[in-house]
Amino acid sequence: MSEFAHDPSFQRFVEEAKTEGVVWTLADGEDLLVVESVEFEETDVMPFWSNKADAQAHCSDEWENYKPEAIPLDVFCEGWLKEMYDDGVLIGTNWDESLNGPEVEPRELLEALARVQ
Repeated sequence: MSEFAHDPSFQRFVEEAKTEGVVWTLADGEDLLVVESVEFEETDVMPFWSNKADAQAHCSDEWENYKPEAIPLDVFCEGWLKEMYDDGVLIGTNWDESLNGPEVEPRELLEALARVQ
């Protein structure tokens, strides 16, 4: 079982994404938000949120040109997670206003989503 299995932020992400059928990232035109990991050197993290309002809350300061962009959950699971796994990119789930939150391996997130009915 994932080390994030009992993390409230991660669980909310998984449950809301599964219920709503969509995840949210931030985009500036064709550029998607990618940041450096605070946990692992030389590792990128792509943050995602389980609702538009939480994603929108991060569109300020250095990210003021970014806008929330919805990704259907099936597209996210079947394409994005595999690509991110292949590229060694971690997933940030439901980061708070201070950018605190889990940095998860794509495989762990896919497994958690598969366990939710």
